Amino acid sequence: MKITLASSDYAVLLLYVVALLATGFYLNSRNKAAGKDIFLGGRSLSWWQIGFSLFSANAGPSMLVGFASIGFTQGMVGSNFEWLAWFFIFLMSMFFLPHYISTKVYTMPQFLLARFGKPSYNFLVGYSLISILIVWLGCALYAGGLIISQIFDIPLMQAVAVVALIAASFTAVGGLKAVVRTGIFQSAIIILSSIILVYLALRKAGGVQALVEAAPGSYWQLFRPASDPEYSWVAMVLGYPVVGIYYWCTDQTIVQKVLAGKSMKEGQYGAIFISALKILMPFIFIFPGIICYVLYKDIAQPDNAYITLVSQVMPHGFLGLCIAALIAALIDTVSSGLNSFSTVLTLDVLARFREMDETAKRTTGRWTTLLAAVLAVGVAWVFSRSGKGFFELSQGMVSILAPPLSVVFVGGIAWKRVNRQAAETVLYGGGLICLVVGVCHVLSFPSKEFWPHFMLLSFYLFVAMAVVLVAVTLLTKPPAVQALPSISESWRRGGRTSMGVWVSWGLLAAVMIAIYLYFA
Repeated sequence: MKITLASSDYAVLLLYVVALLATGFYLNSRNKAAGKDIFLGGRSLSWWQIGFSLFSANAGPSMLVGFASIGFTQGMVGSNFEWLAWFFIFLMSMFFLPHYISTKVYTMPQFLLARFGKPSYNFLVGYSLISILIVWLGCALYAGGLIISQIFDIPLMQAVAVVALIAASFTAVGGLKAVVRTGIFQSAIIILSSIILVYLALRKAGGVQALVEAAPGSYWQLFRPASDPEYSWVAMVLGYPVVGIYYWCTDQTIVQKVLAGKSMKEGQYGAIFISALKILMPFIFIFPGIICYVLYKDIAQPDNAYITLVSQVMPHGFLGLCIAALIAALIDTVSSGLNSFSTVLTLDVLARFREMDETAKRTTGRWTTLLAAVLAVGVAWVFSRSGKGFFELSQGMVSILAPPLSVVFVGGIAWKRVNRQAAETVLYGGGLICLVVGVCHVLSFPSKEFWPHFMLLSFYLFVAMAVVLVAVTLLTKPPAVQALPSISESWRRGGRTSMGVWVSWGLLAAVMIAIYLYFA
């Protein structure tokens, strides 16, 4: 759907690009110490920087457009992807984070190296690079390229290349600190434009009460019956934890930002902040899809529900702001992925072949950032030839990647008896099985009816691999040397957690329970 932009819209877009580049480049000179560490920003991030950066990385184009699509076809059930996340962010901040900090690692592969040895480390290095390249970079570029090419009526790959160039430029120069700074700026743009869009759309729909009455009753159910083929409560309750652990507790792009906090307390408050922001997300991301269904179901399709609502509701000027928000979400997702890819490739691969001082690491990190951008454009091109939509592709990739890492990380930090044989069996054997099963599922082979919902499939794979992990652990000798403490030991050794952190989590839990009771 091509959108006609006025001069005021182009002015807003130009102002956005200038402000973005100024934030990414100019402000880099304001903190030289942090700028020297392009991987963890000098461990100088405050809680609000961490929270906004996590928000902007999480609020990618698949969320803005994909959640509007879910709202258009299913309603509020898609909110579970946001509102269930708080518990796994809680686990990451209160249990996983202290454990990671105690091991003094930059990356998740380094953690597996200390816990299970070189083979597991090698697996996750490759696994992390592939997952970042496909899920964070390829999918995001493909999704954003589709949207931008439609808006500006330009070729798909031209749109992909321009986005990759912009994101790679300030990421290569400023590293994680630049990603965080631009993430804060772009979070503000995304939230502001989304609130304005929902406000104007609600006015056109006649208010909240009129919207509730006009939409189907099932659109306001958070949990669907077990017989529901799309988003049953069984699939949601069983399948989401597998993806939640993988995404929030073991994914390099997410964990890296929390590890970059000034202290563990700052990282924990940053996690609380992103959890609080997630309460807002369904109202500004899923509501547009529901409103579009009520107002424009005759002219809209699920995949263009967001763009349709924007084009029909937003006045010129604000229309440019919404387009800027979409571009902001895309660029920040890509820049976060580029920085994480560069971190893993530089510190976990290239640093093993030659010694590098800090200057060499920075230089290498910048070149690997540019390499990642080129590879990501190639992945986006492959996706463009697949014939599948971006949301379907991204969900399929996550369901493939989640189970083996979730099993090994949970087992590895919770049970000291787990040995390297068990971890390697699940990682290599389970990873291969997940890849084959996932590809067949995405391709609907032998038939679409043969496969369960992708979230149930993730749960079944997780259970099977957990059984294998336990069985191999009990049938083989325990580790001769306990290189790392268990998660409970790390938690105790870390000292007393701030009472304010616990109280904040308690208040957040009460709010989430109240939300679910209200919609139930």
